[in-house]
Amino acid sequence: MTTDKKEETKIEAKADDKAEEAPKKKAAPKRKAAPRKKAPSNLNPDIEERVVAVNRVAKVVKGGRRFSFSALMIVGDKKGKVGYGLGKAKEVPEAIRKATQAAQKNMINVALDNGTIPHQIDGCFGAGQIRFKPASEGTGVKAAGACRSILELAGIRNVLTKSVRGNNPHNIVKATFDALSNLRSPEEIAKRRGKDAKGIRIG
Repeated sequence: MTTDKKEETKIEAKADDKAEEAPKKKAAPKRKAAPRKKAPSNLNPDIEERVVAVNRVAKVVKGGRRFSFSALMIVGDKKGKVGYGLGKAKEVPEAIRKATQAAQKNMINVALDNGTIPHQIDGCFGAGQIRFKPASEGTGVKAAGACRSILELAGIRNVLTKSVRGNNPHNIVKATFDALSNLRSPEEIAKRRGKDAKGIRIG
């Protein structure tokens, strides 16, 4: 055997020894992504839902248009709590579910006075403006469209309304919530003034 072949065999033997000595690294196990749990559409069984508007919207991209749906929902318990929400998705049921969840998270408390509102108030948002006046028992809810749904789900049985301007349902809904969130009960006003609620007259 020549010297060159002896050197090659020695180099190969050393390489084999180093390979045996080096510990084998185990590949880290791949973590599986946990499946996303869909939250239930109705978190509280006592809350009622109503659809105000469902629109098809389009997003223009390089390849063309991508269509989806937006839903405006109203929820309330008819006991002074009401909320609204907007949801967008590829399908209408999913958009309604998202809007319902958003509405339930953003509910407000409405001051009621024997089935009506305690005082006259105006609500404004954008181009929408709406006016509310208290009414006597038996009058009913004199309103239409999205405003009527909000008042009924809030638990208001008698009220007079007038849409001063605007007919966009989104602006009407937000103007209605602007007015309802600014209502103050006689007890709250009396507490602020340090007086008795019986001697307070609002309006």
